[in-house]
Amino acid sequence: MTELGIRPNKGLGQHFLFERGLVERMVRQAGVEEGDTVLEIGPGLGILTSELLRKAGRVVTVELDRSLAGHLLAAFGDLPSFELIHGNALSLTSEELIPPGEPFAVVANLPYSVGAAILRHLLEQRRKPRRLTVMLQREVAERLTARPPDMSVLSVATQFFAEPRLAFRVPPEVFIPPPKVESAVVILDVRDTLALGEDEQPRLFKIVNAGFRQKRKQMANSIADVLQIPKADIAAWLETTGVNPTRRAETLAVEEWVALTRSAPPPVVAA
Repeated sequence: MTELGIRPNKGLGQHFLFERGLVERMVRQAGVEEGDTVLEIGPGLGILTSELLRKAGRVVTVELDRSLAGHLLAAFGDLPSFELIHGNALSLTSEELIPPGEPFAVVANLPYSVGAAILRHLLEQRRKPRRLTVMLQREVAERLTARPPDMSVLSVATQFFAEPRLAFRVPPEVFIPPPKVESAVVILDVRDTLALGEDEQPRLFKIVNAGFRQKRKQMANSIADVLQIPKADIAAWLETTGVNPTRRAETLAVEEWVALTRSAPPPVVAA
């Protein structure tokens, strides 16, 4: 970092990992094999990149920081298996990053400031990775893997698209600068078949967002207020689907949100 004149950018949520043994463990648990194509977002100084290049067939990296992008090109640019895209991962689609028809996995130490947003962006693409192995703040990791009664919009959205599991925790001391919180590695196996079609998914997230918009309220009250539909109509719909209207959003499993989406009456669909 001193040689390159690089300082971690707080605005970009940069914390540079330096513990090689931890990186090796992360790549091993990701199941990366020779011939795999791996997408890495936010490679930073390249410690994870170097391990991925040892194991994978091809590594595509996306780096927003121009100084770091220059360092990565100098370090790995001569390798035919390395590709660098200088840009914002949140504004790039899977089609722009990986050639059509090429399966890929994601392995990344995601920036703290946008880690959850990047994860949702990747999962909501029409073309998804087969697996994601990502390092995030421990609090975010626990939200991804939460179960009722501790669900959130993030956990519902993540678990609709994938099966997440916590792999291991990561202490602050392995980063420069050390963050004030613990991190964790989460592995998400993307579902081959989704419970709802592409045309039904916007309705699912509209209902989920309405349910969580006023978390302290009962489901019937929150959805009725947000969607501007009579509470009696909402309560009848919930009861018909087997959901007690007095329940709160964080107590519902993904399967229950899916059932509500399938049975949603016309006023809810149109709201």
